[in-house]
Amino acid sequence: MNGYLVPANAKRGTLILNIFRPFDLIMFGTGVIVSLLMLAIVHSDSTLMILISCLPAGITGLLVVPIPNYHNVLCAIQSIFRFYSERRNYIWRGWCFYEKFAVDDKSKK
Repeated sequence: MNGYLVPANAKRGTLILNIFRPFDLIMFGTGVIVSLLMLAIVHSDSTLMILISCLPAGITGLLVVPIPNYHNVLCAIQSIFRFYSERRNYIWRGWCFYEKFAVDDKSKK
């Protein structure tokens, strides 16, 4: 029947440190570099400017945090976006699948 039993943690062997995909580390590294550059370039006399300069690292860090039932927050946001943006086509395969045609025939009369 060509059924394969895959262990639950099989995906972790392909991840870096068993948590991160390469894209996650690249995105987080870019956020950290941008934050460091902003801290070096922007005159940081006020606390507000320091917080704004640290935002790229903070945002990308929150996006790569692992969460249950998804890989990380970024994957959860992508799944939510796909759910609401793509066309959903549900095919009824319930116990009254053939009864639907009988109901449709009655409504045509």
